[in-house]
Amino acid sequence: MPNIHLNKKQVARIKRTAEAIASQIQDFVSLHSSVSIERAVLRLYGVDGVDKAGTPLPNRVVDVLKKNNLLKNGASRPFAKAMLASGKSARVTAGLIEKGRLPVKNGKQFSDKEILKKEKQLAGMAVKLLVESKKRKQEKIKKNALPKQPWRYLIVATGNIYEDRTQAESAVLAGGDIIAVIRSTAQSLLDYIPFGPTTEGFAGTYATQANFKIMRRALDRMSEKSGRYIRLVNYASGLCMAEIAVCAALEDLDILLNDSMYGILFRDINMKRTFIDQYFSRLICAKADIIINTGEDNYLTTSDAIDNAYTVTASQLINEATAKKAGLKNSQLGLGHAFEIDPHIENAFLYELAHAQLTRELFPSSPVKYMPPTKYKSTDIFYSHGMDTMFNLASVATGQGIHLAGILTEAIHTPLMQDRYQSMGSINYVFNTARDLGKEIQFKKGGFIEKRAKKVLLEADAFLNSIKKTGLMKAISRGKFAGIRRSINGGKGLNGVFKKGKNHSNPILDKLLKGL
Repeated sequence: MPNIHLNKKQVARIKRTAEAIASQIQDFVSLHSSVSIERAVLRLYGVDGVDKAGTPLPNRVVDVLKKNNLLKNGASRPFAKAMLASGKSARVTAGLIEKGRLPVKNGKQFSDKEILKKEKQLAGMAVKLLVESKKRKQEKIKKNALPKQPWRYLIVATGNIYEDRTQAESAVLAGGDIIAVIRSTAQSLLDYIPFGPTTEGFAGTYATQANFKIMRRALDRMSEKSGRYIRLVNYASGLCMAEIAVCAALEDLDILLNDSMYGILFRDINMKRTFIDQYFSRLICAKADIIINTGEDNYLTTSDAIDNAYTVTASQLINEATAKKAGLKNSQLGLGHAFEIDPHIENAFLYELAHAQLTRELFPSSPVKYMPPTKYKSTDIFYSHGMDTMFNLASVATGQGIHLAGILTEAIHTPLMQDRYQSMGSINYVFNTARDLGKEIQFKKGGFIEKRAKKVLLEADAFLNSIKKTGLMKAISRGKFAGIRRSINGGKGLNGVFKKGKNHSNPILDKLLKGL
């Protein structure tokens, strides 16, 4: 592959700065938990289903614990005690708590030894579920091998999971390697996960465990039919980040959009809540072998792709550092970037190559996620198709890992099946005809592309050092990313954050940390 001759010592130093920033965040995260994390623990213990009003039982149990002033020490211990008292399954026990038939405070007494033993049993079974998910995926990949990178990533988003399934099957037949089910608009702001299969969504389909199961089964069938393993993507961001990671792991999803700052900046979710929930969700992803995708590409929708390219690089480095604290490996880091430079700028394609190659070289072992042009798409579908073709060429030439298909009707309407088919035709053509282009070319030493990449890295270096001095939360509050300011104590979901009590218990977290 071509290279831009980055200074390895400089890169190592910059990554140490990013790691220091991640450590500052981790110091805060370690002292706190959230309602989403506690609900995620209950889900891993087997709590599922809804009450008569349709409220998920994990939510109801956590609400009861909070009302009884028990949540500060975690949901695990009082729930384990309740299971001992009921002698029933986790789901039945949760139902009894919700109906008020099983007290969580006082009630039948058990020794600390008995409760700890029950907790240990529940946590062991929970972690086993994550490991089993990883093993099932590994077996599927042995049977139907992964295709060559860049992996072709296509989106379905009808609102109806059954129609999504049909479109996903069509996308696989057209050459798709990864199918992403776009989540219903604003689901990230819901502090609960809808239950069961859904057929009505808004510009997307609700992320539910039942919907995950339906799509996973369909893609397993298509893997057999196509002879290559087809990966399934959804979103673990927003107020239920940790819980969605659990549901995804239980249903063998392969990739989750899971970003440290996307929800803060673009959905106004409280940053404390986000960083706390993200850590636990990433521990789950690490254990279940789920690749995370990050959302740096979104910064370029609100800020200039040339002037602010360094913010993308800095965010990638922070995401890498925080992800590694949660045990994620390089092979699980789908760090994001995008082909979003104004096409009217002279040598715009050279800028794009420089940015793509910089990302590729900073994270050589990671399946980095390259996003197509959207900001400057035209209602002239032929012009837009031409932009996507140049994006396809940049991707294969620089050896990207995950390639999201650009759609020619991006600026007109939600893409139809035939629009995706045309997009895949262009990707297949370019990836085939230029497959080994990157092995045959070198970027000119001291040339435009190398100079541009090194300039961005130098700017990212200075930016990261300034963040290290102020702290990441303050940097976000000052609008340092995407030009968007968010208050440290503002946004949605802060009331779901709490400082851990001195007897806080989360044995799943303890087990996941032991494996790091």
